[in-house]
Amino acid sequence: MSVVAITGYKNYELGISKNNDPAISYIKMAIKKNYFLLLKKDMNWVLISGQLGIEMWAAEVVFDLQLEHPDLKLAILTPFLNQEKNWNETNKEYYETICMQSDFVESISQKEYESPEQFRQKNILFIEKSNASIVVYDTERDGSPKFYMDLVKRYQEKHEYECRMITFHDLQLIVEEEQEKTRDFY
Repeated sequence: MSVVAITGYKNYELGISKNNDPAISYIKMAIKKNYFLLLKKDMNWVLISGQLGIEMWAAEVVFDLQLEHPDLKLAILTPFLNQEKNWNETNKEYYETICMQSDFVESISQKEYESPEQFRQKNILFIEKSNASIVVYDTERDGSPKFYMDLVKRYQEKHEYECRMITFHDLQLIVEEEQEKTRDFY
């Protein structure tokens, strides 16, 4: 069994407040493109923590890919119990829908939020239990993925571990490619 962990910015870190924002489709294209490269290496489980933003959009990509690759599975390992407790109703419903379609859902800590250490422990577990990561992160723009990337870099000093970063430049190239396709169509 091979596992790829997918993480990145939270929706608010990208200035995205609605799930119908056009930017999300480009982010999903980038995730799918990078995942297909790992799929050739028999990556058959995707691991997320269910945080709003990149991780939830990655879950949607997995559900789309499962139509062609029924052996592909999605696991959600939250850092603590009831992480969605303070989210608005729309986000709670969205989260519940994703969880219901997932193959495995569990909390790493069997307690509710206590400290940022729970996020650090989640990051460590994701890196140790996966064979590779896809991270939407740009070193030019700090945010929550920085903590994950710092741990990946330390882990890579002693272990062979593949990490595919999707930067804002990568996303811009996808936008330009899609716009070019649209121009060619007309």
